[in-house]
Amino acid sequence: MEVGAPEFEAHPGRGRFNAAFFYVMDGYINWHLRRHKEAVYADLPRTVVEIGSGVGANFRYVQPGTKVIAVEPNPYMHRSLRVAAERHGIELEIRDVVGERIDLPDSSADAVISSLVLCTVANPSQVVSEVHRVLRPGGRYSYLEHVAAEDGTLTRRVQRVVRRPWAWVFEGCSCERDLETMIRSAGFSSVENRSYRIHSPFVPFNTQIAGTAVA
Repeated sequence: MEVGAPEFEAHPGRGRFNAAFFYVMDGYINWHLRRHKEAVYADLPRTVVEIGSGVGANFRYVQPGTKVIAVEPNPYMHRSLRVAAERHGIELEIRDVVGERIDLPDSSADAVISSLVLCTVANPSQVVSEVHRVLRPGGRYSYLEHVAAEDGTLTRRVQRVVRRPWAWVFEGCSCERDLETMIRSAGFSSVENRSYRIHSPFVPFNTQIAGTAVA
């Protein structure tokens, strides 16, 4: 084990709550994010590594028969992951390790995807570094994440006010990270990214980015 590597400790209450919440809210969240995911997840290869697969919300965007290597340390998500994989015809391999320590060889993946994950991890820079490490030259990292709103906006003020309860409920989720800068500084050969806003009652979650980085 890498010295100092972060560990994920599943809280029985929050772990079960998040598994149930994202299972119940899957259709609603997808309704808001569908066109953005369709754009960044288009033409994925037949083997995909997904960081933070959750309850399998992104399986609808990969072709039936695709192998998904799911990096998902929350054991309370695994049952829903398996159900979703069966429903979408996905060959599923679950790795219950943290994204900061992906147990795959260097340059072994053609594609890595994530959505709404880099907000929750202990060290997002290390996760993105691991994504870059496991990608083959020319491989792609396609992502969709929620980020800090611009300073001075109402959304930014709301993000600051609710930061602690929001993080406690959603297992460390931070609404105040500049993930675009983080991804652009990770050593990828190119990064195409766009910012957008959705309109939902979950205000801290509404400012987002979607893009693809090429190793």
